[in-house]
Amino acid sequence: MDCLRVILFSILLVSTICSSAEALNFNVGGKYGWSLYASGNYNQWANMMRFQVNDTLTFKYKKETDSVVVVTKDDYEKCNAEKPIQKMDGGDSVVKLDRSGPFYFITGNKSNCQKGQKLLIVVLAVRDKAPPTPAVPAPAPAPENIAPVPSPATKAPSPSPSSESPADSPPPAISPAPVTPSPAADSPGIVPTPSPLSPGNSPWNMSPAPAPSSSFAPAMSPAMLVTAVLGVIVTSYYI
Repeated sequence: MDCLRVILFSILLVSTICSSAEALNFNVGGKYGWSLYASGNYNQWANMMRFQVNDTLTFKYKKETDSVVVVTKDDYEKCNAEKPIQKMDGGDSVVKLDRSGPFYFITGNKSNCQKGQKLLIVVLAVRDKAPPTPAVPAPAPAPENIAPVPSPATKAPSPSPSSESPADSPPPAISPAPVTPSPAADSPGIVPTPSPLSPGNSPWNMSPAPAPSSSFAPAMSPAMLVTAVLGVIVTSYYI
């Protein structure tokens, strides 16, 4: 809390110093002060000055015989001090110009006012301080290339039930034909096929029959035929 008060006081002090440095004080009438002797030069003097808001005017005069009266324009022209806006008679009066526009001053001595001891000044309008030149903004960075968001894939419309191919429908159930067993008597007998014997399992070593000769034997003569028949007969007899 104390720090805040110190900060506020410092700000107020700085602003007061700045205002005092900018405001000017003007001594009305110069070395003659506020008097009849300088009355002929008041408005000429005022026309050469530039009065701004917060400037001050200092009136120096004899307090027993004179005064400073702030009046309206109409009373200024008529030297009427009966309805003053402000009246000062201390001998050394300071007036602060707290607004822009005209200010009307007359002396409380009507005779001297009619002789020219009055003052009209115009305070200039408040001038706004020139705003600081705006800094040139830095160029905005180029936007990054952003890949476009892919659009959602368009779904193919589902086929209507009527457009389905017959292949998609389940095949009809096929009932098996009843099997009628044939009587055993009607079936032909099954002759078992003997398994071939390998040469190793045969009780005898059977040599393969010689292949028949592709050439025929020559024809036998009658004598040889008779001899052969007799030989067969003899052999049969002994057997």
